[in-house]
Amino acid sequence: MKYSNITKASFISRPNRFIAEVDIAGRKETVHVKNTGRCKELLVPGCEVWLNEPGTEGRKTRYDLVAVRKNNGILFNIDSQAPNKVVKEWLLKQPYDNVIPEYSYGDSRIDFYMEKISCGQEPERFLMEVKGCTLEINGVGYFPDAPTQRGVKHIRELIRARSDGFKAVLAFVIQMGGVSEVRPNVKMHPEFGDAMEEAKTAGVEIWFLPCHVEPDELVIVT
Repeated sequence: MKYSNITKASFISRPNRFIAEVDIAGRKETVHVKNTGRCKELLVPGCEVWLNEPGTEGRKTRYDLVAVRKNNGILFNIDSQAPNKVVKEWLLKQPYDNVIPEYSYGDSRIDFYMEKISCGQEPERFLMEVKGCTLEINGVGYFPDAPTQRGVKHIRELIRARSDGFKAVLAFVIQMGGVSEVRPNVKMHPEFGDAMEEAKTAGVEIWFLPCHVEPDELVIVT
């Protein structure tokens, strides 16, 4: 996944979860933050950030904040829309016969439905829910960085999908370099950790999708 119109800036502050104040070559600018998570360990005053200028008419802000360099030198993509985009690009290169985003199942819209078709056999059906990981502690990824009842609900749906004959996958897109594992952040949301353990017991597969990150690019590298 590539961005166009990338601009480097320096982070100043985050008045609320939707906007940030940044410095672009000496000019103060209010920008949209494409991640409603806390990101407190990333967005610290003076850190390097990168902005995308989508050029959409009628916007309140000119730029979206999409990437940040942590004080340990690791570059993070924090665009919450990026994981589904890069997973779609990646899935289309895998040996699936059908890939359908935003698949309705139960009371939810699961991120992806996939199918493998073999001659003379019933199609092999997959449901995949995608989560983007932007929290790193000592070289390990953690999710979530804020409580997510929606995330727990999606895991419950995957567990139910297993009993309905689907192969179910919970996939973590690791939006930083040098990290290959994601653990549940039980200190932040114990229920999410419990749901993950139940999912594993039920046969839901947990996939870690490491990425190569550049200011203007996010690519799955498995």
